[in-house]
Amino acid sequence: MTAQYTVFGNPIAHSKSPQIHSLFAAQEQAQISYTRTLVENNREAFQAALNQFFANGGCGANVTLPFKEHAFSLCDALSKRAQAAGAVNTLIPQSNGTILGDNTDGIGLVSDLRDHLGITLSGCRILILGAGGAARGVILPLLSCEPERIVIANRTHSKAIDLANQFGIHAQEFATLKPEFDLIINATSGSVSGDIPPISPPIFSGCLWAYDMFYSAKSTAFLQFAAQHGAQNTADGLGMLVAQAAAAYQLWRRFTPQIAPIIATLRAELSA
Repeated sequence: MTAQYTVFGNPIAHSKSPQIHSLFAAQEQAQISYTRTLVENNREAFQAALNQFFANGGCGANVTLPFKEHAFSLCDALSKRAQAAGAVNTLIPQSNGTILGDNTDGIGLVSDLRDHLGITLSGCRILILGAGGAARGVILPLLSCEPERIVIANRTHSKAIDLANQFGIHAQEFATLKPEFDLIINATSGSVSGDIPPISPPIFSGCLWAYDMFYSAKSTAFLQFAAQHGAQNTADGLGMLVAQAAAAYQLWRRFTPQIAPIIATLRAELSA
């Protein structure tokens, strides 16, 4: 029987997960089925869809917006990464019938930064812009790489303070930031609408990398702004998307996909 996987979300038609996981399966020389599951936007509908999928023999699932926090509350057990993130994007059925929830977003980011882009995270001075779920999900994996410092800045400063206290990092207001960062990560949702965080242009002076967790066919407004004001290199989140999917695939199937050729394929399609 073909192994069944899916991604739950709303909206979900745009998801590249079926294509990505099909390419992983081709690397493994395996036959899988990976579908998109559109779910009505409430906890009860998501729980019903999740229960039905696994009752029908589902071998694993991904969870995207807006259900990551619902998944967190519904899992029988959680990885340390998921506990720290407060959200689950990967569901792994266990032999005893329970569901383990994990979060691969952060290790996907680390994989893209370190393994694909070649960024040295040990001793790195990192600034994270934004204090929502995207930021929270990546802090613990970044800390595991032993950076010199992680600073978080957010429009609502109290949210940045809350995250800083949770993870033992630093929170600063935008106005107090200085040009002292090697890596600046945009974890806000602003790039969806072309908005740029209220960051002073000189902050990018001496910055080795500016990274936007959002990806698009053209350079995002944030990355354009960063490059114009001194960032030496820029990258968007397409590699993170592929790498977090690869981590989920490995958890389900104990096969580690090669992400570079998949990133290249998707980038070519975006640019076409």
